Amino acid sequence: MSANTVIIVVSSLIILSYLFNIIGRWIKVPSVLLLIGTGIAVNNLSETFGWERFTVTQPVEVLGTIGLIMIVLEAALDLKLEREKVPLIRNSFFSALVIFVFSVVLISGLIHFWLEEPLLNSIVYATPLSIISSAIAIPSAEVLQHDKKEFIVYESSFSDIIGIIVFNYVIMDEVLSFGAFGSFLTSLLLAIGLSLVSTVVLSFLLANIRINLKFFLLFAILLLLYSTGKIIHLPSLLMILVFGLLLNNHEVFRNTRSTKVNALMRKFMDSKTIEELMVVLKSITAETAFLIRTFFFVLFGYTIDISFVSNPDVILIGSSIVGILLLIRFLYLRMILKTNLFPELFLMPRGLITILLFYSIPEKNKLNNFNEGILFFVVIATGLLMTVGLLFYKEDKALYHNTDVSI
Repeated sequence: MSANTVIIVVSSLIILSYLFNIIGRWIKVPSVLLLIGTGIAVNNLSETFGWERFTVTQPVEVLGTIGLIMIVLEAALDLKLEREKVPLIRNSFFSALVIFVFSVVLISGLIHFWLEEPLLNSIVYATPLSIISSAIAIPSAEVLQHDKKEFIVYESSFSDIIGIIVFNYVIMDEVLSFGAFGSFLTSLLLAIGLSLVSTVVLSFLLANIRINLKFFLLFAILLLLYSTGKIIHLPSLLMILVFGLLLNNHEVFRNTRSTKVNALMRKFMDSKTIEELMVVLKSITAETAFLIRTFFFVLFGYTIDISFVSNPDVILIGSSIVGILLLIRFLYLRMILKTNLFPELFLMPRGLITILLFYSIPEKNKLNNFNEGILFFVVIATGLLMTVGLLFYKEDKALYHNTDVSI
């Protein structure tokens, strides 16, 4: 394609994505599903008209990685660590953890016995399928009332972090050895330590660089830290989350009893300057995340072979996985949190992080009998379920204003 054609295509996709955001909020359909549908439509038109097909696996991986970083950073910059939010943070964390653990156990058991695959490799495949996608859940939660939106933001962010940490562990050699566990625990502590150091350094740079071109320098450094951490097997996304949380909650550390910490905060993180920068940083992060998400999901839709809907094994296994996810979430929300089921029950989409981790599965953990159509089915089915939940929420909005149950 010529340069002008590429510009027209890229610009049209961005405009279309903005329209999908507006339409999606009106009809309660996640814009991500509309983007995936666009990619599927382009794929089918290519076959119909004999257009040249492109290999987009590597661009999808690169965009997915960048998008994941920006989305987690965007979520972290919205999370406030306040004393009155401790119950909310606790509930959302244990919701993410417990639902994730039981989902991995049941889904890996399903894959192991149904497809007759090794148990460890089944766990590797079950892990991405058990993660709630913050890339889809957080934008979709915008239509909810404040307390429900916060729960979804915290829960999906925790689910991403827990899932990535577990995935990094289960793909290690000799997973069940004490040496592997010790090495992994060390990497977690190292990642947190690097997060603290990088937060101070980057905050100092943001506050003291006088030229306007500073935010994409910040993003470049975060991408560098993430990719370097992945190469040396650190839970890199944890560094991004901690950085965003520390930056957005710098006043918490400013009010600490430690005089050394207070002095460090006054020296490197001027409160007024950081607050002014945060407004711009949040805006740029949200815009960048939107841009990356647009191209990622269109390209992902382009890779989907829609013929999977005619494969009975894909439908049966995919439906069983979605049923497991729905059952575990129902039991936890009803029996443990004792909260209302709608729309939280249905806000469990699988998306960017699930797809990205599937592409990251090492060759030694690959399953011979696992059809990729199962992944596509679960992503689309959970997205449609979320649409149902949002539609139901609109119809019964008064119910939530009158309820005495809260999370």
